[in-house]
Amino acid sequence: MFQPDGYTVALVMMVTTMICWGSWANMMKLTPGWPFPLFYWDYVLGVLLVSLLLGLSMGSIGGPAAMMANLRGAGTVNILYALAGGAVFNVANLLLVAAISIAGLAVAFPVGIGLALVVGVLLNYAIAPAGNPMLLFGGVALVLAAILVDALAYSRRGSDGSRNVARGLKIAIACGFLMGIFYPLVTKSAEGPTGLGPYSISFVFSVGVLISALVFNTYLMRRPITADPPCDFAGYFAASPRTHLVGVIGGAIWGVGMTFSLVAATTHFVGPAVSYAIGQGATMVSAAWGVFVWREFADAPVSARKLLPPMFALFLIGLGMVAIAPLYA
Repeated sequence: MFQPDGYTVALVMMVTTMICWGSWANMMKLTPGWPFPLFYWDYVLGVLLVSLLLGLSMGSIGGPAAMMANLRGAGTVNILYALAGGAVFNVANLLLVAAISIAGLAVAFPVGIGLALVVGVLLNYAIAPAGNPMLLFGGVALVLAAILVDALAYSRRGSDGSRNVARGLKIAIACGFLMGIFYPLVTKSAEGPTGLGPYSISFVFSVGVLISALVFNTYLMRRPITADPPCDFAGYFAASPRTHLVGVIGGAIWGVGMTFSLVAATTHFVGPAVSYAIGQGATMVSAAWGVFVWREFADAPVSARKLLPPMFALFLIGLGMVAIAPLYA
């Protein structure tokens, strides 16, 4: 299987993860009015398809670690860890969207993703310590500060109404813990002589996402926890091929990021804590899309626009510290 033999290639893969994780949601903007639970089915399909495609190509370049051979020799416990990681991620992702819908981006994102960043890095470092801890945790602190400044900027923009902050806050906290737990679960699936390789993990993880979605997304279609009306599968099948394709592309973008993150994390010179931390910089990538492409701050007050430069500065410095942490282990 393909795996980086040097840190430069691994870093490129991790930055690609960050860009993918911060960009897939743009696909939703291309399907206005399309209910998120229906979009989510195509998103899950895209995640599954790209993990299989990468596994059968990059993950099957000969050797005993080729994906299909690796799956046949994997232990049951290892497979269950990867499935559990997919299921937990799926619930966390659905809760994040619900929290944003209920309480607004300025509340949901810093609480959910900020908490996930802290929990995920701590747990991943405890499982597989790698990289200079001062640089890693110092960089994570700066990235977390950038997320908080991002939230303050969105709150001053004045367009994300907080309709039910208390309820949305509870959902965001639950999302944060789950989002921070899913990556350590997939990290555990690689342990031991019967552990899964990164491409196998990505594929089994995506199967876990699908299985979990069959339960939770189906339920949320009928009983939304947001103010959105219920929807059904008739509406899904009535959509145009273009609408479905956009959702699949969104999932494929996220899935490429997940596979690349796992491939980088399983190298001995990176580790899961660094790979996860850089990937979670996706929040700032998403903010960059909003600022520079979608012009979300074009009509914002000066007090909101003034926060954008320090937000990106904190993020870039923090990301740089995390990126060089493996070089000074």
